[in-house]
Amino acid sequence: MNAPLRLGFSPCPNDAFVFHALVHGLVAPDLSWTVHLEDVERLNGLAQDGELDVAKVSYHAFGRIADEWWMLPSGGAMGHGVGPLIVARDDRLELNEATVATPGGGTTANLLLDLYAPASVRRVEMRYDTIMPAVEAGEVDAGLIIHESRFTYPEHGLHRVADLGEWWETWTGAPIPLGGIAVRRDLPEETLDRVAAAVHASVVAARRDPSASAAYVAAHAQELSPEVRERHIDTYVNDFTLDVGPVGRAAVDTLFERAAQRGLMPLPRPDLFWGRP
Repeated sequence: MNAPLRLGFSPCPNDAFVFHALVHGLVAPDLSWTVHLEDVERLNGLAQDGELDVAKVSYHAFGRIADEWWMLPSGGAMGHGVGPLIVARDDRLELNEATVATPGGGTTANLLLDLYAPASVRRVEMRYDTIMPAVEAGEVDAGLIIHESRFTYPEHGLHRVADLGEWWETWTGAPIPLGGIAVRRDLPEETLDRVAAAVHASVVAARRDPSASAAYVAAHAQELSPEVRERHIDTYVNDFTLDVGPVGRAAVDTLFERAAQRGLMPLPRPDLFWGRP
């Protein structure tokens, strides 16, 4: 029997929704998994260190490890109206020389901030779920928020200063590629094909019967209301999750090209996705 594949994804509602069928053997029962649930920036680090075989990673982090990893066309988070927000106690805050809490240097949110904001912005890295309390407490001037925080920041008395997804879409006309499912390039081709098919099948199963994963999603998002969980899934799970397609692939290329033009990262290799376009 083959050793289990090391799978890492976040406990956020969209990831739990996407992977429910896969980790419970409802699809691809011939594959076995050791599951690691971690914050996205922690997943970025585990992938970079080779501690996982299949991992949800930020596209920003993926661009730096693409020599060792493929990206799968299914399972990721990409779309319109899904970008990170900058929030603050004062909606008139000027970002110049402000201190902004970010969810990690490897996140796509941080790359978008680098593309958007002046260099004088002071960045402080925090785990994503500690950012809003830090802003609310006055420990930082503003926060760069991701995941479910985009639905709950008003509860912390915070206001939106900028929507970086909206800004990106206006600038490029492309959807924003946030994160995707990466798989190690050194796995056998047969295994790569099986994993790609399994992730796709898990997304299909989740969308076909959303109620099947409800308890699993709730168990990993205990502090979120059912309404927020539903909004989170509806926002981050879409047709790009099923297959990034040519529009999604072009959006990834655009992200890396814009970042390379600004000197923020080297341009990665062109063959990024496993399988046929």
